[in-house]
Amino acid sequence: MPTVNPFSKMGLKARAPGQPVRETPTATWDELVAFRAKANELGYRSIATAALVAWECLQREEHVFGAFEISHYRPKERPNSVRIVHPKNGEEAWWPLFDETGETLFPELMAELDDIRQTIVTGLVFRRDHKHRRSPTPLPWITARQDLRYLREVVKKIVRAAGLREELSFTSFRHGGFTEGADSDLTDAELRAAGRHRSSRQLPTYAKRTRKQLISGTKKRREERTKAAGLSE
Repeated sequence: MPTVNPFSKMGLKARAPGQPVRETPTATWDELVAFRAKANELGYRSIATAALVAWECLQREEHVFGAFEISHYRPKERPNSVRIVHPKNGEEAWWPLFDETGETLFPELMAELDDIRQTIVTGLVFRRDHKHRRSPTPLPWITARQDLRYLREVVKKIVRAAGLREELSFTSFRHGGFTEGADSDLTDAELRAAGRHRSSRQLPTYAKRTRKQLISGTKKRREERTKAAGLSE
């Protein structure tokens, strides 16, 4: 094993033999609720909503802040859906916002995104909550170089202010959403539909089945969430 990682310039990291893979801590639903409440209290409404997007839609941090545009949410041609993109693997999916009966699947999230749409006409959904002295409009949390260090500092500030576990990060909320899905007994197909969306080339073939799986999976997760809340009372 060479002392210097020969693949470092390719972005690959070496790991010593026997060294365990470092896992991202998984947040619970209660921790998400506490984080969002504190974020709103401190004036970081955008981060509070973004955390819910990561949990509900299982979207990666860099994609929530660097790929989710306001035009993806309930556009005229698809007023009952939201487009979730994953640039890392080139996949995307149109998530339904209502089930077959017209019932809202994400009532809390939709209310917050509807409010954001009143102020943002184009571009990224999530922007800094305080105007920058050099910009007349709020800047995106992610920089032109795809840097999220400032965001992560603010997230850590919120975590500490909320009295949550120090090891939690924004990514913990996405992992929490996956865990909730597994605890809700989602099928493999439902988990794949939620976390590994069909590519745009396959959407015409699988759109109907994927939509059904997404609706079914979302309902199961909300039922599990409600059941857990009842048991904790």
